[in-house]
Amino acid sequence: MYTPAITGTGVFTPENIITNAELVTAFNAYADRMNTQNAEAIAAGEMEPMQHSSEEFIVKASGIENRYVMDKTGVLDPEVMYPRLRQRSDDEPGIMTEMAVDACRKALEQAGRTPEEVDLVICAASNHERAYPAVAVEIQQALGIKGFGFDMNVACSSATFGIQAAADMVRSGSVGAALVVNPEICSGHLEWRDRDCHFIFGDVATATLIERVEDAKGPHFEILSTRCATEFSNNIRNNNGFLRRSRPDGLTDRRDMQFMQNGRKVFKEVLPMVSKHISDHMGAEGIANTDLKRLWLHQANKTMNDFIGKKVLGREPEPSEQPNILQDYANTSSAGSIIAFSKHSDDLQEGDLGLICSFGAGYSVGSVIVRRHV
Repeated sequence: MYTPAITGTGVFTPENIITNAELVTAFNAYADRMNTQNAEAIAAGEMEPMQHSSEEFIVKASGIENRYVMDKTGVLDPEVMYPRLRQRSDDEPGIMTEMAVDACRKALEQAGRTPEEVDLVICAASNHERAYPAVAVEIQQALGIKGFGFDMNVACSSATFGIQAAADMVRSGSVGAALVVNPEICSGHLEWRDRDCHFIFGDVATATLIERVEDAKGPHFEILSTRCATEFSNNIRNNNGFLRRSRPDGLTDRRDMQFMQNGRKVFKEVLPMVSKHISDHMGAEGIANTDLKRLWLHQANKTMNDFIGKKVLGREPEPSEQPNILQDYANTSSAGSIIAFSKHSDDLQEGDLGLICSFGAGYSVGSVIVRRHV
């Protein structure tokens, strides 16, 4: 048996930024447009008028200030309100592959590795641009990796579930090195016309290289333990899928064909689940909360992270102990905790312990306990 380690990470960040101010302007214009079109029904009491959004509402509800997206023109057009991405031929790399390759190359460069030294690619993301062939295999080909690849979807927990799968294969000796990549085009499944959630998501891609600890060429994080758990819930759901056209109203513009959540129930049910999961995982490994130097949590909501941090540490966490990146990136689904890890881990010292955790639809939660080596 071998010991797995994270030896490199990479983050692809789109060029386009949407500020809260831009988003609010577009949403309010859309709301005014819809209220004008439905003025008679509103006056008759048959429907409620759409309410305006505001920058203050967004920050208070989420802590988000900006988000990166692959296209902003469509999102900010009140007559469109979704990203407009160009049609690609089947002979071109897909947009997820394009994002993923950038992140993977950065992870490989940090680790001092070449694609030829990688055996496995796992594309772990909350949405995939097609059913098949697997996006992971396309990424594998684009990078020039031999071995094999496969796709994985556990919604916002996809990255940590992917890390566990890769770490287990490295540990068993079936692969020597694996790339877990998370290309998240969340702008494509977000309902930008819904005031309750129009501000939540952004786009990004992250990559994590996992190999045997003895093969690490530089500073790295030994993976001490991984743990995953799932519990079925409909409180975060998207009903879009390949069977859509087979159903009577499948091609209509239904609200449930985009991201939907019952936010209050999610908050009430997920937070205790995640807090207990992390505490149980640490307890099983004999790690006290005073031993933990850093928490890299799923970047969905600042209030949620603050709650979990306080439960796990037994006190209010210092900003450096629980770094947040969602104010800049928004919720990037499975990639969020990896962005935080990639950007806020180099300062840890020899032997420092940290924990990566992501959680979301399913419900699902995955945690990875790591030790720093420099």
